Amino acid sequence: MKNHLKRLASPKNWIIYRKANTFIVKPSPGPHPQEASLPLGLVLRDFLKYAQTMREAKKVLHANEVLVDGKRRKDVRLPVGLFDVLSIPSMKENYRLMLDRKGRLILKKIDEKESRIKPCKITGKKAVSGKLQLNLHDGKNILVEKEFKGKVGDSVLLSLPDLKIKEVFEMKKGAFVFLVRGKRSGDYGLLQEMKEQRAVYQKDKQAVETLKKYLFALGNKDPSIMI
Repeated sequence: MKNHLKRLASPKNWIIYRKANTFIVKPSPGPHPQEASLPLGLVLRDFLKYAQTMREAKKVLHANEVLVDGKRRKDVRLPVGLFDVLSIPSMKENYRLMLDRKGRLILKKIDEKESRIKPCKITGKKAVSGKLQLNLHDGKNILVEKEFKGKVGDSVLLSLPDLKIKEVFEMKKGAFVFLVRGKRSGDYGLLQEMKEQRAVYQKDKQAVETLKKYLFALGNKDPSIMI
């Protein structure tokens, strides 16, 4: 596996200058695919402008508290993925990695209250020591009681950093859904119908059909986070 990444070959949804230099920092292998995440050093340097070089970004990470989902991080290559929360307590600033209407990765500034929650999609379930283990889209695994009713494809709203489930969003008619993949990524609406591998959601009185796997439930009728 190559440890370098050329700017021209970087994912199209990264908002960067592609001809500034030949290479750009490559995110480490992790729970988020490369096209759905940004390396932490790139976020600090190119998006937030807290550093002018990657060397300075490393100093910022080692000198200050930079939190991702409530945990301190120091690796410039750490992949910050979709819906992750980045916090800088010393500056009282909080951001969430989102998709804009063109499907590009952006940082949306959020308040302190919202920085303590994060939606996660359930990608797997299995029995472990008399309980259920939920596998989430961002690589997290949490244990719940066997009576937990959420299914694969549903979403949970977690509190940060203790990862307690505050709410469950079922992937069913009337749910507020957000598209995380496909040519309409970044779009959102209310789920109207599901049939086998496809789904229909409503946006501005218009019915749009897409693949069910592209949808991410963010709430029941209303979004649980700022869109």
